[in-house]
Amino acid sequence: MVTGSVAGQPGGMRIHKPVLAALLLSIGATVAAVPAATAAPAAAGASASASASASASAAKSPVAALDRIAYPLCSTNPRGDLGDLRALGRMVGDAKVVGLGEATHSSHEFFTLKHRVFRYLVEEKGFRTFALEGSWSAGLRLNDYVLHGKGDLRKIMDEEFQNVYASWNNAEYRDLVQWMRDYNVKHPKDPVQFMGNDSAYAGPDLYDQVNAYVAGALPQLAPRLTELYRGLRPTTGVDGYVTTYLAQPLAERQAIAKRTALAVTLLKQQRPSPGADGEAYEWAVQQATAIDQMTKLFAYDYNDPQEVVESMRYRDSVMAENVVWWQQRTGSKILLAAHNAHVTLKTYTSASYPKVQGTFLREALGGRYVSIAATFDRGSFNATGEDGVMREVTVGASRPGSTEYTLDQVRPRDFVVDLRNAPAGARAWLSTPHTVKRIGTAYPAPDMDPQIALAQSHDILIHLHEVTAAKLLTTPAG
Repeated sequence: MVTGSVAGQPGGMRIHKPVLAALLLSIGATVAAVPAATAAPAAAGASASASASASASAAKSPVAALDRIAYPLCSTNPRGDLGDLRALGRMVGDAKVVGLGEATHSSHEFFTLKHRVFRYLVEEKGFRTFALEGSWSAGLRLNDYVLHGKGDLRKIMDEEFQNVYASWNNAEYRDLVQWMRDYNVKHPKDPVQFMGNDSAYAGPDLYDQVNAYVAGALPQLAPRLTELYRGLRPTTGVDGYVTTYLAQPLAERQAIAKRTALAVTLLKQQRPSPGADGEAYEWAVQQATAIDQMTKLFAYDYNDPQEVVESMRYRDSVMAENVVWWQQRTGSKILLAAHNAHVTLKTYTSASYPKVQGTFLREALGGRYVSIAATFDRGSFNATGEDGVMREVTVGASRPGSTEYTLDQVRPRDFVVDLRNAPAGARAWLSTPHTVKRIGTAYPAPDMDPQIALAQSHDILIHLHEVTAAKLLTTPAG
């Protein structure tokens, strides 16, 4: 999570690793909490007032009402029967894009839950794309594997999920991608696909595909495109490339962004002749756009707090645009995997994230975009500490007054609830802000206790009593 102290450090791009952490998987750590009671004896009047307040709060508890509409979730295991997800299917309705969140970026149950829900949506609701908060180019490599068996899955994940993207290099996502490949072997005429919708890295394949298309269909543009892309195609790994790129002076990064923007403009101005392959042209423009998205993201001044905020807004707008482009181009229904605070309909923290992906998607798709939050009461996750080392972290039961504390009182241990159809007994509580766990790649982190109103932020909620740490396939570097 980028904060004023990080963004305001002197010394140019010496801050590039914290900035990159914010750009890629930016949601900071949160443990819902209510200040402990003071040790000093309270005055009689204050005590009576507190007692009355507690009684009023208890009377307004939504637990009984939520009990009536909560559907038990039998498992987060992606294998086995999926009958308990039929209620979720009814809640999803005819959505084209479903954003399924997570309260941490590295818990086993959140990852396997996404796999299980995706499997259900594929088999019962006609969904055909899994979208991840990962780079566009990584998504294309994984999609080649999912569709055609191209490459070695472990090698692809090792190469693409580096630096703070390393949280995605886990056994749970590898199992999901392998399931997708196995599904396609059995259903070659109706395959599922994988996409990455993020913009913080543009791999060499994007440059190769744009250049190859231009050489064949628009040869008059090839020399100019070669000039504009000179020196930009990655020749090292993701970590090394992005680290070196961000170390460049701001003026150089801004000049590069102008070059890649011009490349997109020229492509759009010189459409191929009638009868040419329009699909190939549209994909070439999108690959050039993905390159441009990365350079624009890195052309902000991360020593200026306001520029940092604008970069966060830009990044979320780009993620939404990529999802909408894919949905419209392929016609595929999409399960979008990201943090709760990216799939939300209303930003959790307006000061640092003025507008988020979920808001953009609701504006673009209306009710065809559905937002699902995934919360938990207690458990473990992997996160990077203040020393830059990723390790397993465990948090205890949520404290009274928090969102998760109340949700954990609902009768099913794990459950699904439609926030849009809550009875009167729960409506007021769901519309009132309460603290919520929001744990990203770093723990602890600033803005640890945002307050949100669930009914204004999400359409559906999945609550888990306890989670465990995901199984990382590599040890992320600090």
